[in-house]
Amino acid sequence: MVQRLGIAMVTIKASREDGSRSSKGVMEKLQLGPEILQRENPRLIYARLSGFGQSGSFSRLAGHDINYLALSGVLSKIGRSGENPYAPLNLLADFAGGGLMCALGIIMALFDRTRTGKGQVIDANMVEGAAYLSSFLWKTQKSSLWEAPRGQNMLDGGAPFYTTYRTADGEFMAVGAIEPQFYELLIKGLGLKSDELPNQMSMDDWPEMKKKFADVFAKKTKAEWCQIFDGADACVTPVLTLEEVVHHDHHKERGSFITNEEQDVSPRPAPLLLNTPAIPSFKRDPFVGEHTEEILEEFGFSREEIYQLNSDKIIESNKVKASL
Repeated sequence: MVQRLGIAMVTIKASREDGSRSSKGVMEKLQLGPEILQRENPRLIYARLSGFGQSGSFSRLAGHDINYLALSGVLSKIGRSGENPYAPLNLLADFAGGGLMCALGIIMALFDRTRTGKGQVIDANMVEGAAYLSSFLWKTQKSSLWEAPRGQNMLDGGAPFYTTYRTADGEFMAVGAIEPQFYELLIKGLGLKSDELPNQMSMDDWPEMKKKFADVFAKKTKAEWCQIFDGADACVTPVLTLEEVVHHDHHKERGSFITNEEQDVSPRPAPLLLNTPAIPSFKRDPFVGEHTEEILEEFGFSREEIYQLNSDKIIESNKVKASL
């Protein structure tokens, strides 16, 4: 597939000894830089994914997801009022700003090649990818959405109708009842009366309303709240654990999660294309480096060359060992 499409998607071990990413210049040292390869194949699409990008003063520095998120400006917007900013796992910079944006860049380059007949180099990096994902924040800075400090606005945990609440059994419910009609159903489900409450959008009353809602949610279990709000357009849903997600009726009806031959569960590939739905593999995930040698042999590398690449720690080979 790589040969037929003409896409350079070679993964090289380019991390520092401390484990952080610092990949600039590694491909050039191996004489596999885009200038060399595109002389051989002008249609080649060469995707480069790094933390800080291929240029700039930070391009050779080490970093991890939290650093890229911090430099993008996004991290400053995530966190509760009065607390330190916190990173949402490593999803935003690594996978969304990095991997997803890089894949989108490849698709764009493929489309461009259908018109120009030429490939190009993609400079995808996690800082700019995460920043671009946050375009909504930039475009709405002058609106009322972000006029208060972090954690006190409508969409960052400040509003009583857009946050999470602990239930009687120590679980959580998520509330996103922004529109008035949804808010009314939320109030009804909580057993409160609208005419006895302040206006929904009165920001001065939000802290007190959050306490009131929290007290109510704490009186019932998550299962009880699910029963109350099931089928109601109140925008109230349970915060499901990974174990619970698989057994939820909605996901079971859609087949949203799959189980492989070793009984490991993972999400079904998305999005779903109705005319050409993907058939997911039910085999176990390969180990890192499990097929490295086979792939290199397919591309004409000799056993001696593969051995040398292993010795120089340029590639990683991890063969499956028989369990006897």
